[in-house]
Amino acid sequence: MLLTVLWAIGITAEGMTGALAAGRQKMDLFGVSVIACVTAIGGGSIRDLLLGHYPLVWVAKPHFLLLIIGAAILTVSISFLMQHFKVLFLVLDAVGLSAFAVIGTQVALEMGYGFIIAVVASVLTGVFGGVLRDLLCDRIPLVFQKELYASIALLATCVYFGMMYLGANENTTVIVSVLVAFVVRLLSIWRGWRLPVFDYQEREYKRDPRQRLWRFFRK
Repeated sequence: MLLTVLWAIGITAEGMTGALAAGRQKMDLFGVSVIACVTAIGGGSIRDLLLGHYPLVWVAKPHFLLLIIGAAILTVSISFLMQHFKVLFLVLDAVGLSAFAVIGTQVALEMGYGFIIAVVASVLTGVFGGVLRDLLCDRIPLVFQKELYASIALLATCVYFGMMYLGANENTTVIVSVLVAFVVRLLSIWRGWRLPVFDYQEREYKRDPRQRLWRFFRK
C-alpha cells in the first residue's frame, strides 16, 4: 500500500515535470499530455515490454493515465507558479525515483529473475521515462550528463537484496530500500555528487608527409 502511494506521488510529479519540458518546446495540449505520460510511465512500460510482464500497469489501471494527464493540465494552468516549487519537485522526484526502483526490483523478482535483471528492471523503471522525455524534446538525456540518478536505482536494488539476505520481512525491506535511496538522492543533489564525466574532444593531428608509407612506393 505504501509503495503504491509513493508510486502515485512519483508519477504525478514526473507528469508535471514532463509537462514543463513540453512547454519549453512550445507543444500543444496533446503534446503536453503525451510527454507527461511518457515521462511518468514510460520507464515502467519499457521494463514490462522487455520482461514480458503483462498487462502493462496503465493498461490494467487506466485511471492512472487520467491522474497523469490531470497533473499535466494543472501544470499548464499554474505554470506561472512553478518556479516557486523547485525544491518540492526535487523532493517528489526523489520519492518517485526511489519507489520506481523498488517496484522494478519487485517485478523482476516476482518473475523469477536474479540480481542482474533486477538491477536492469530497476534502472529502466526509474530512469528511462526521463530519457524518453528528453529524446522527444530534442535534448541529450540529463541522466547521461550529470547528477546521480541511475546509480540511485542501482543502490535501491542492492539495499533490497541486502535486506532480503538479512531476513527482513517485505514491508521492512521496501521501507528501508526506499528511504536509503531517497536520502542518498537528496544528499547527491545537495553535495553535487556525480559520476566521472568522459570528455573527449578530438584534436586535429597533422602528420609529417615524410612519414607516410606511400612515399616508399613512389618512383
